[in-house]
Amino acid sequence: MKIALFSLSFWLLLELVCYTICWRFSMARRAIPRLLPGLCASIARRVQAREFQLRSRTNRLARQLKYIRELERTVPDAMLIIDQDAQIHWHNRNTTSLLGVRVTPAQRGKIKLAEALPDARLQEWLARDSRQALFGLPAPTDSEIRLSFRLLDMPNNMRLLIARDASQLLRLEQVRRDFVANVSHELRTPLTVLHGYLDTLEPEELPEYAQMLTEMRRQNSRMIRIVEDLLILARLENAEAIGRGSATRINMHGLLEQLHSDALALSQNKHEVLLADSLNSDLLGDEKDLRSAFQNLVSNAVRYTPIGGRVEIRWEAHQDGAQFFVQDSGIGIPKQHLPRLTERFYRVSSSRSRDSGGTGLGLAIVNHVLSAHHGRLLIDSEVGKGSRFACIFRHVALIPRKAH
Repeated sequence: MKIALFSLSFWLLLELVCYTICWRFSMARRAIPRLLPGLCASIARRVQAREFQLRSRTNRLARQLKYIRELERTVPDAMLIIDQDAQIHWHNRNTTSLLGVRVTPAQRGKIKLAEALPDARLQEWLARDSRQALFGLPAPTDSEIRLSFRLLDMPNNMRLLIARDASQLLRLEQVRRDFVANVSHELRTPLTVLHGYLDTLEPEELPEYAQMLTEMRRQNSRMIRIVEDLLILARLENAEAIGRGSATRINMHGLLEQLHSDALALSQNKHEVLLADSLNSDLLGDEKDLRSAFQNLVSNAVRYTPIGGRVEIRWEAHQDGAQFFVQDSGIGIPKQHLPRLTERFYRVSSSRSRDSGGTGLGLAIVNHVLSAHHGRLLIDSEVGKGSRFACIFRHVALIPRKAH
């Protein structure tokens, strides 16, 4: 019995040694040596197949990694991966040339973005966790280059920060703004002249042209309003963010009372106009621009609400700070139109704005005014049930009211 066990062990050991030698020096490893009969040959085939699979997978991953690295070098944007605490974990090569940021492998996860890029506007934008792009920041490596930043979510609570050279886009946008402003200025003079001549012609004195003169006056007045709104938009677009002493305290109680009075006058007692002021805070900003934006929302609510309807004006607390909102029981707006309401000249219907005397630029002006005050516009509406336009302001824009 002992001799049989010893003999079996000897032959198994001999087979393994032979297999190892053949495997070591064989140039074609896919061919299993014929010296290995039985169990060892079966094990060898399994091991060989497994190794072949692992080697193929390793080669495939190596090719994919090489492709990703080549792709990363091709992308002209600067890309950084940061965590929730804004610690830099990775960046591509363009980050160094475009942002002047270089983090060694030993420093990954140890350096904060604020240390590498201390720009105040960038840090404020990151603190808001905004999903809207940030435009216009000068590049640390070249002040002539203007950057745009975008933040994307990644798995494991990581975020991808993408910086792109937006200089050409911003230059084209500036050309567009200058063109609109210049054309609007040039149109103002001939329209004013036409308006003056039309005022000298009384429809009562020329009954055969009465209808024609009335329509000409109406269209001329509308063109003047469009030009004025375009000039306002051009000024808002060219203006920098509120600050540098241009922001003042706005007496919200007095402004709300004035808005309520204007709404009653526009309504001519044909609507129920309510006012609620439940927030003991004033706003910091440009009073002229904010008054214009609020008046636009109030006048829209009155114009688009049928006789006997209700318009509600409120100034109250919001989770982000405060909100001024106007709610009506008017005709409402279909859902598919809501995302585009702040576009210039966008109309829900071809005749709706013209019939009400609007220029199609009011909500675009409101949106720009709120952006300049670091606010945002929220729109909610349902056909047949009315609309709600809310202007949201952050805590930093609020000032406690003075005691009277």
